[in-house]
Amino acid sequence: MNRRKFLQHGLAAASVLALPAIIPASARGANGTTPPSERITVGLIGKGLMGSGHLRVIAHRSDTQLVAVCDVDKVRREQGREVADATYAANEPGGSYKGCAAYNDYGELLARADIDAVVIVTPDHWHALQSIDAAKAGKDIYCEKPVSMTIQEGRKLVETVRRYGRVFQTGTQYRSIPDIRRVCRFIRDGRLGKVKSVFTLYHNIHGNIAGGRFAPFASVVSPDRCGKSYPPMDFALPAEPVPEGLDWDLWVGPAPWRPYNHLYHTNPTPGVVPWAFADAFGVTSSTWFLSHSADVIQWALGYENSGPVEIIHPGSGQFPTLTCRYANGTLLHLVDHWGQIKDLYRALPATARIAGNFGGVFVGERGWVTTLSTGGQIEGEPESLFEEMELKRTREVNIGANNHHANWLECIRTRKSPSADEEIGHRGASLGHLANIACWTGRSLNWDPLKEEFTNCEAANRLRSRAMRSPWRM
Repeated sequence: MNRRKFLQHGLAAASVLALPAIIPASARGANGTTPPSERITVGLIGKGLMGSGHLRVIAHRSDTQLVAVCDVDKVRREQGREVADATYAANEPGGSYKGCAAYNDYGELLARADIDAVVIVTPDHWHALQSIDAAKAGKDIYCEKPVSMTIQEGRKLVETVRRYGRVFQTGTQYRSIPDIRRVCRFIRDGRLGKVKSVFTLYHNIHGNIAGGRFAPFASVVSPDRCGKSYPPMDFALPAEPVPEGLDWDLWVGPAPWRPYNHLYHTNPTPGVVPWAFADAFGVTSSTWFLSHSADVIQWALGYENSGPVEIIHPGSGQFPTLTCRYANGTLLHLVDHWGQIKDLYRALPATARIAGNFGGVFVGERGWVTTLSTGGQIEGEPESLFEEMELKRTREVNIGANNHHANWLECIRTRKSPSADEEIGHRGASLGHLANIACWTGRSLNWDPLKEEFTNCEAANRLRSRAMRSPWRM
């Protein structure tokens, strides 16, 4: 190009640059939107039924950008990418968007330098390892509960998240519901008086597998034969051909090898954790109920960063169901159903109404109150308690009112600790692990929550960890 052509080309380019630019309001941050440069970029790992819910939340927030979906099932990950792209396309002038990538291997997603944070919604046996890998990759983390399969996994997760300075939120959304928080603060501040007992659900395998939505499992698992176990069991489900597009080896990952069976990979509705009954992949009642409830209960009691000091087996004759004792003497009784509070413990009047899940029933010196959701309103007596809690007008629990994702995202910006951080998540999961270990050993156990070791049973100490299938390591 000679000098004249170069100057002509430069003048033409300058005239184009001089034209007024048409920039969408969303790109400028106008109309209350967040400009793309300030949005938190997120990758979703696991796109099952729960993962679909997280995808919708992240894709519809104006302060986040979902840039990648990962799942070992090609059908699920492609569906996730399509939903994300369609969501963003609806806000584009041309109605087109192709900015969400899809991955089979979560390591490829973590390798992207442009991803700020990840949401982990995989089966239980992946939670700790993927969170640790994400922390090492410099990502902030939102991980579903329970955050671990063993006590050792949980402690390693806490150490790694802190070593790499990441923001970690456990997916116990119930603690972020305004009315539940109000009740928990009331209890924590001592306004219920000394809490004598707390009750929460701890279902055995029969309690879930025998339910209608798990009917396909009952023919294989046989709840009448195996259902009395509270911890997960080793079930040998018959091998089936692996569907095309499913990386079953990667689905099993660090867990003990099990051949593919569709019951591991099917999401019955309602109910999103069909694999939890199998000890390779889940922790039964801790997955179904206890990991949700433990967070709310231990926060209300002031032990969210600690745990009980004794796990009392019903075989000891002290209590009719498995019971945890905290350092201040408060007892946490794990019950099969709410009727046992009245029938076995005589802790509430026969007229007391209790309904719901994912919390506890607190009995204190001044009365009793629930922190339950999904089954109705907050209950308790005397009625004056609700006046003090400013819940007189309505006691209905609005689950959708929680700010759990918003709290995590705000802490990513401020680098503060979110409401259910890594230690809280670990201690909540540990309560379920302690209960399971007591059942496995068939005896009462003394627990040192500071050293995280049993002081009266070496067999129990060996159950604090388990080996990972090669080549996976923490």
